[in-house]
Amino acid sequence: MAFNIYDFTSFTEWIDQGLRSVMSPAWAVITELAIIGIVFLVFYALIGLILVYAERKICAFIQCRIGPNRVGPYGIFQTIADFIKLLMKELIHINKADKLLFNLAPFIVIIASFMALSAIPFAKGLHPVNLNIGIFFILAVSSMGVVGILLAGWSSNNKYSLIGAMRSGAQIVSYELSVGLSILTACVLIGSLQLSVIVESQADGWLIFKGHIPAVIAFVIYLIAATAETNRGPFDLAEAESELTAGFHTEYSGIKFAFFFLAEYMNMFLVAAIAATIFWGGWMPFHIGNWEGFNRVMDFIPPIIWFFGKTVVIILIMMWFKWTFPRLRIDQLLTLEWKYLLPINLINILLMALIVLLGWHF
Repeated sequence: MAFNIYDFTSFTEWIDQGLRSVMSPAWAVITELAIIGIVFLVFYALIGLILVYAERKICAFIQCRIGPNRVGPYGIFQTIADFIKLLMKELIHINKADKLLFNLAPFIVIIASFMALSAIPFAKGLHPVNLNIGIFFILAVSSMGVVGILLAGWSSNNKYSLIGAMRSGAQIVSYELSVGLSILTACVLIGSLQLSVIVESQADGWLIFKGHIPAVIAFVIYLIAATAETNRGPFDLAEAESELTAGFHTEYSGIKFAFFFLAEYMNMFLVAAIAATIFWGGWMPFHIGNWEGFNRVMDFIPPIIWFFGKTVVIILIMMWFKWTFPRLRIDQLLTLEWKYLLPINLINILLMALIVLLGWHF
């Protein structure tokens, strides 16, 4: 079996055939699920550690500081040290808190983002679950995270936690509309909800270029709404430190707090990966018309590098948002969605439908 970094299909088939040759088909499937689960757990932890370190360094750069520089060269082991500290911290029991829901909430938040990650196509042949309703599945399971946030705020028996949870619920439910409509605008052009089909349809050009102005508008609205939906600055009203201490996770400590912290960064990776997949072609290389030489050079770059490169660029834009713009008030936050983004989105999806109907797209 020749390992090919441009197409992982043969590699995954080799693993499947190897397992089926030594065990029954049922046990082979169970073993494959276990392998995928372990890989995802390791990937989840690594993404969290890398993004926390990256945000600290980017924040420091924007604010003319150095950032982490003590633990390891350039402070690269700082997040590992922090993670070990959180693991060793005492889990504080809150008086009059609902113990079952209080302990269950962080797991709901982290499981929701974990499930959404399973439908992301990382490269050709490296797609854990290729559902024909992939977009719908991601929107459905990622929306479950707000249930964990509401439970965390309500079960903590803390007024600051409850206010933070209610803010987060209003914010996520509101901006979920703009996220869904902007993705639906892209699906109108592609004509499919299957993520693998969406990526393959962009082989002759990324959707943000093929869909003209409506695709650009949909991408910009998605970026704003997704930033708000993940409770990232300048939309971090749910955990506004100056007003609510730490919002819905004020009463959490140790590993349970780490779960909320980790889920926030994984959600940021998820929304960036979805944007890269739908609007920027996923793992497809960048091609320009009939520029054969340029296109061949782009084809030499492995698809998985293209995917992670695009995702990183979008994550950097989201981090730049957070450390550049001041936090909005809650009324400004909801006004932005209901009075501006949602009407623009509705008009934009009609415009995209008109362009598709008249065949004006590339």
